[in-house]
Amino acid sequence: MPEIFGVPESAQTNGQRLARLRMRRRWDQRRLAQESGYSLSSVKKFEQGKRSLDRADVILTFVKALDCHPTEITGQPYTPTDSDLDGQAAVAAVAAVRRALLRHGRPTRPSDQEAAEVDLLELRARVSEANRYRQTAALAKSGNLLPALLRDLQVAVDVSTGDERRAAYDLLASGYECAMQYLYKLGRSSDATLATERVVWSAEQTDDPLRALSARWYDAGEFLSIGEHDEAGAIIDEALTKLGRIGSEQPEKVSLTGAFHLKASLNYARATAGKAAEAELQKAERLAAQLPGDRNDYQLQFGPTNVAIWSVSLPVEMGKGRDAVRRAEHMAGKFPAKYAQERRSHHYIDVGRARYYNGQHDQALDSFLEAERLAPQATRMHAGVRETTSTMLNTNRSRALLEFGMRLGVV
Repeated sequence: MPEIFGVPESAQTNGQRLARLRMRRRWDQRRLAQESGYSLSSVKKFEQGKRSLDRADVILTFVKALDCHPTEITGQPYTPTDSDLDGQAAVAAVAAVRRALLRHGRPTRPSDQEAAEVDLLELRARVSEANRYRQTAALAKSGNLLPALLRDLQVAVDVSTGDERRAAYDLLASGYECAMQYLYKLGRSSDATLATERVVWSAEQTDDPLRALSARWYDAGEFLSIGEHDEAGAIIDEALTKLGRIGSEQPEKVSLTGAFHLKASLNYARATAGKAAEAELQKAERLAAQLPGDRNDYQLQFGPTNVAIWSVSLPVEMGKGRDAVRRAEHMAGKFPAKYAQERRSHHYIDVGRARYYNGQHDQALDSFLEAERLAPQATRMHAGVRETTSTMLNTNRSRALLEFGMRLGVV
């Protein structure tokens, strides 16, 4: 296994990978500071692991300076530890899911029995099960279910006609969304991008304007993740314009519009445009207030609760730990019963990172442990959790933190 400065690959920090990328270009630290706009002192602290390199906007600044991909700094995808049996099972299914994605658009050549057994009601139930696994971040179960499900959905599209074919495409788009989220959680960014392209194409075949626009939410996220903020913004603006032209105010439209304003807020936050980010968040809050409660249209979980979760995420994205913790305190104990575990775990990850920014390392670990309890594999595979934990381990070798670091594979 490759090493940097004698450190095994699995335990390397983002700062150590940053140093490797810098040296690959034959730059000294001063040159990287000049190219990135960060001070020489900051570059040294990042590379030495004295400062956590976990914020997306900071990583993307170095990405642009070094002309590399974000995963070259974050080190994704990660390999689960040998003791993480569910994590190992989740990763083992990646190749089969990728093969199913690659077969998209190809003739399925079903057997007579396969064609005869196509049942949209049964497929809808299986897609619902896949979405339950998605919302609970059950990655091993997702990996076990998805390959066969995607194959059967592709067959259904091939053998169906008319309204049934449009319904099959809707289910296929949802299946691809589940695959996309599964791959994204495992850090398989290129495979997740492939899945996103399939989502967009399949959703457009439904002839449902709202369904087609819902896929663009993920499309915008692809550009946002690599720092292409103008392109992400253009996709979001186009979607909001089209939503505005839809005359009715059915809940699905309100929900989708609100979700796009949340995506816009994140795009602005990562582009370090704080005021614009807050303005978009406020638009989402007003739309959420129009709804009778939390909804899950197009599996986007829009409503007052998710807006509150994003209100914590935004200051975390901008490194404003105190603002994030203050907002999180207003949410304490207020999650609705049975609210999606994936969303709750993401919230606790954000709170943990915010507490780390505040110097509250013990409380940060408590938040990460709660996130791990809710979604073990997704938390252990989260780049921000791994980087922040690695940085905390430089000054804190408590038993609880060491054990958590061992489960992550960063020790």
